[in-house]
Amino acid sequence: MSYVFPDRELTPEAFNARSEGALPGHINMVVTRAARDGFEGHFDIRRHHHAPNGFLHAGSLVTLADSLCGYSTVANLRDGATGFTTIELKTNFFSTVLEGRVHAKTTSVHIGGTTQVWDCEVTSDKGKRMALFRCSQLVLRAKP
Repeated sequence: MSYVFPDRELTPEAFNARSEGALPGHINMVVTRAARDGFEGHFDIRRHHHAPNGFLHAGSLVTLADSLCGYSTVANLRDGATGFTTIELKTNFFSTVLEGRVHAKTTSVHIGGTTQVWDCEVTSDKGKRMALFRCSQLVLRAKP
């Protein structure tokens, strides 16, 4: 199978560079694993991850999960695709933390030529499940 994103560029360093200057970089997301079967990453909680009420902002977790699922989608775009767009996302939240590291790991549910569906589990550095995230992606192609 031939992919848009070449094997030689499928590295955490390449995806961390893509994050710079964009929202994943703003939350200080670090990709630690980059593979066609899934990505892993984390961020260390800082003040800018919190909501004004002092709790960890749900959007911080969604940004982490959505970014890693997006990178997972990019890694699995087959030749002929021009990109992708999110058509649905959902998150269930179970717990929060105020400090430490937040980890996330993606797994594929469906990788097709027209759509991809990815799950992401978000956990605290103590291994406590914080959230489960699912997104559906539409694979884009040039008009004939």
